[in-house]
Amino acid sequence: MPAPVRIGTCSWADDALSKHWYPPGTPAKERLPYYAERFSTVEVDSTYYRVPTRQMVQGWDDRTPEGFVMHVKAFGLMTRHPVKLEQVPPDLREGLPVDARGRVDRPSREARSAVFREFLAALTPLRESGKLGGILFQMPPYVVWKPSSLDYLEWAREQVGGDDFLFEPRHRSWFAEDVRDELLRWLEERRMTWVVVDAPKVDAGNVPATLVAATTPTAYVRFHGRNAGTWNTRGGSAAHRFDYLYSKDELHEWVPPLRELSNQAEQAYAFFNNNNQTDGVAQAAAGAQLLRKLLEEEEVPTA
Repeated sequence: MPAPVRIGTCSWADDALSKHWYPPGTPAKERLPYYAERFSTVEVDSTYYRVPTRQMVQGWDDRTPEGFVMHVKAFGLMTRHPVKLEQVPPDLREGLPVDARGRVDRPSREARSAVFREFLAALTPLRESGKLGGILFQMPPYVVWKPSSLDYLEWAREQVGGDDFLFEPRHRSWFAEDVRDELLRWLEERRMTWVVVDAPKVDAGNVPATLVAATTPTAYVRFHGRNAGTWNTRGGSAAHRFDYLYSKDELHEWVPPLRELSNQAEQAYAFFNNNNQTDGVAQAAAGAQLLRKLLEEEEVPTA
């Protein structure tokens, strides 16, 4: 049987959703329950900026129904991104190397491992309730296809243990024709889920290509929008970078690939990361709702 495609957004609390999708006056604590009545899954992206506390995660669990699935984006230090020292949990800051800009600079594997442990421990409530999906490792664009990158990923996979590991590279070297087959085989052998992306259709080193594939029983697709003009704007916000409202025709292109992934996988997900607004319409929610409608019209199962 095909796996139902669960559709959601990357965050339930970004500005566009808060201002233009929730009913006016909806208190912050009531947004997640409202969201969970309309979508069966969400990607938590705030965890990229801060390691969550167990109390915070327990709150997410308490405010969502049974069967809801939450995927969680790995903290920046776990994916080799620069982070400010104050973003690291206070109990883990001592002894970390810091550069002139106050950013943690090439910490040891031992120090990173401590961050992994605290991050994973905080997710216990979701794990115990069966609501934890995967942990998203979106790598920075300077992590390229080479042995040292694979070594780090293999090490990170070991740290994650039994949780699902979702892998999204952003440098074009991972998508080269002579790399693809080896990469997908390598991921499959290590139980690492390939993340399929939709992004601007330009040939640039830091714009990921679209490679439709599933390397584990989980199929995972992220829609970043196709705004080539804002992708590399320096100093811009995420909302500015992913400022894009998908058209019906653009999303209809995804019906056959999602049908293919649905037939291959045991569980399938599609998330919208285009987190801005157009004429008072929250782009991510609009895209998610339109894609669900298009899939249902083509008899691709959704949830």
